[in-house]
Amino acid sequence: LQLQEYPGTVIIVTHDRYFLDNVTQWILELDKGKGIPFEGNYSSWLEQKLARLASEEKKDSPRARALEHELSWIRMSNKDRQEISRSRIAEYEQLLAKESASAKQDQSVITIAPGPPLGDQVIEADHVSKSYDNRELLKDLSFNIPKGAVVGIIGPNGTGKTTLMKMIVGKETPDSGEVKVGSTVELGYVDQERASLEGDKSLIDEVGEGSEEVTVGKQKVPIRQYLARFGFKGGDQQKMASQLSGGERNRCSLAKLLKEGGNVLLLDEPTNDLDVNTLRLLEEAILNFSGCALVISHDRFFLDRVCTHLLVFEGEGVVRWFTGNYREYEDWRIKELGSKPFENRRRKYKRLN
Repeated sequence: LQLQEYPGTVIIVTHDRYFLDNVTQWILELDKGKGIPFEGNYSSWLEQKLARLASEEKKDSPRARALEHELSWIRMSNKDRQEISRSRIAEYEQLLAKESASAKQDQSVITIAPGPPLGDQVIEADHVSKSYDNRELLKDLSFNIPKGAVVGIIGPNGTGKTTLMKMIVGKETPDSGEVKVGSTVELGYVDQERASLEGDKSLIDEVGEGSEEVTVGKQKVPIRQYLARFGFKGGDQQKMASQLSGGERNRCSLAKLLKEGGNVLLLDEPTNDLDVNTLRLLEEAILNFSGCALVISHDRFFLDRVCTHLLVFEGEGVVRWFTGNYREYEDWRIKELGSKPFENRRRKYKRLN
């Protein structure tokens, strides 16, 4: 709000599309070493970008179709968004994935290897409590995740979001209560530290494990082509894992996980340090995934597009289970409680002069 009212000029480097849509009046896109200015917010940029791709005869490319899908979603009212079932979105994304494209554009598609079918029980928390250093993180938490759910886990840092994920994978135990994982569940986990990466290996060896091809589901994909889908091209594919930036480590961890074929994905801050194009591709991949996903993220746009449910860490051990995406939760909270999520927390801080 303060930036919207600021009379001067502000230059911001960000991948936060929610922020870009609500605050910015110009967008400068950096593409292949050139700066391309667009007047307007993020929604306006999408419209202009689609027109530009159409003029370059790329309107039927997967990238253009993904942009068009995102723009259509932005234009919907909240009511319309609620009426669109996740299965319809998944069907649409499957059509996109099957479309032919040029070799260059075909590399710009992230797919998640399908895992075995899920049974009736996925993940259930039964009166779970957990404390650290006399600080209550979880207090009598209960929930039951249904098949096909994409659960966004949100809340301020340090409230116990990562601790909950570690309980699910067995790296932490509750003080009381129980976390139950179904017998058909095969977990895929990307932790916040990206600890699965080995610093003395190149990207090709890290992801390809010494092979010229990787298996994604039932499909064999050349390792270089697979890495290109995650934005690693040319000499970048020879980088050592120890040389990767935060965003590159994130993309590498996702590339390793998404080819494995689990049916429940646990992603701790997967949207951190990702560029907008990769974020969009990750969203499309999750929407097209037949299993379940639990995602810790602060990216409101991402949470809006992909989530069917939320676990909201409100602090002092209170965690709320909510059916719906972030925008629906925000609307519910304003209506029922009279404030936006975490608004009272921000009021503790004084404005700097």
